[in-house]
Amino acid sequence: MSQLPDFNVLTATCPSRTSLARIANKWTAMVVIALANGRMRFGDLRTTVDGISGKVLTDTLRDLERDGLVARHAYAEMPPRVEYELTELGRTLHEPLQALGRWAEKHIAEVLAARDAYDARR
Repeated sequence: MSQLPDFNVLTATCPSRTSLARIANKWTAMVVIALANGRMRFGDLRTTVDGISGKVLTDTLRDLERDGLVARHAYAEMPPRVEYELTELGRTLHEPLQALGRWAEKHIAEVLAARDAYDARR
């Protein structure tokens, strides 16, 4: 049995860095959180993730599909219908990203106060 290499995101050449960069992207986090409740169509996702452009959503979904986090389901209907859902791997990412989202919501007042204090000192 072969042994997996030791991955370390702090090492410049570690491939896990690309995965961390992908999941640290704000749009990735929001799409994963939005898909937590099940399959969604593109338009519904775009409405749910307020402020995301169609191009950015398309690129984000493609990246997530490539990384095995999102599954794309296309139906041969008229008009064509496409739905997206988290894969089993994608579902493992939901909990930590949701926790980050809750942290951001809980502490935003403190962050805004810190920004104001910092800016006042400048």
